[in-house]
Amino acid sequence: MNANLVDDIANAVLYEGYMLYPYRLSAVKNRQRWNFGVLYPRAFADSQQGADRWSMQTECLVRTAGSDGTVHVRVRFLQLMERSVEEQAPQGWQEGKEREVSIHGLHLSAITFQPAERQFQFAGGFESDESISRRVSQIDGVVNVEAQELENGLFRVLIQVLNTRETSDGSFSSREQALMQSLASAHTIVEVEGGEFISMIDPPERYGEAVAQCKNLGTWPVLVGEPGERNMMLSSPIILYDYPQIAPESAGALFDGTEIDEILTLRIMTLTDEEKVEMRHGDEHARQILERTELMPPEQLMKMHGALRRFRRAVQETP
Repeated sequence: MNANLVDDIANAVLYEGYMLYPYRLSAVKNRQRWNFGVLYPRAFADSQQGADRWSMQTECLVRTAGSDGTVHVRVRFLQLMERSVEEQAPQGWQEGKEREVSIHGLHLSAITFQPAERQFQFAGGFESDESISRRVSQIDGVVNVEAQELENGLFRVLIQVLNTRETSDGSFSSREQALMQSLASAHTIVEVEGGEFISMIDPPERYGEAVAQCKNLGTWPVLVGEPGERNMMLSSPIILYDYPQIAPESAGALFDGTEIDEILTLRIMTLTDEEKVEMRHGDEHARQILERTELMPPEQLMKMHGALRRFRRAVQETP
């Protein structure tokens, strides 16, 4: 398993839509968040009459060969922090702090009879450095993992992620308040030892009915890693195919939905000096994008100017 490949794909999901060109914090579209996979507190989600989610559910199939398989689950998301003191960038910008909740060593035979539950909490408060203070609100949640043996050696694994954060009066004054207590860009990475996952997109015919009965809500699991590997799945709020890859000519993440690296890179190069100052002194990720663009050698830019790829043979799972 190529761990770096999986991490690169997962981080692309985590930060997709984090900020948009022109990457200035003063731009209106960068003052209103639209991350994929947002799990709001239940009271707020219920008040929106189904327009927003407070939970996500992954169901997938694991096949073992005679012995009990072991499942490892990682739930990742961003906890948003709001700048409260700022000198060189506008007020109201929300930065994201990476969070992870892990449950390791779950034996399929054990969670078939006794579901696993992990409650988690990330406390609120203030963080500060020399020039910026940030306010973060408390987040509470639960991860539930269950398994059901459908036939000898075939298990259906269910993973639920719930935002259980409550307020004292049970209500939220605004979407912004609810967003500060939400799980942003939530997704799940599932790994199995002693077994393999069944593709949810192109399963062997004998497993087609079992795959169709799996219920995935707000997320969808795909195989990740090198083509042909079946020991890890990424359950993403963004629709992906099995074995997604980062384009080799990409110099780094640009976070913009449906991004075209060459166009965005050229646009960054045309920013004015004043715009670059704001970009450099804004979010840390924006500064990294600017510095990477300014130091980009011409041959790297030319790699983005169109790429011809060969068709690849679909990977067929053995029955």
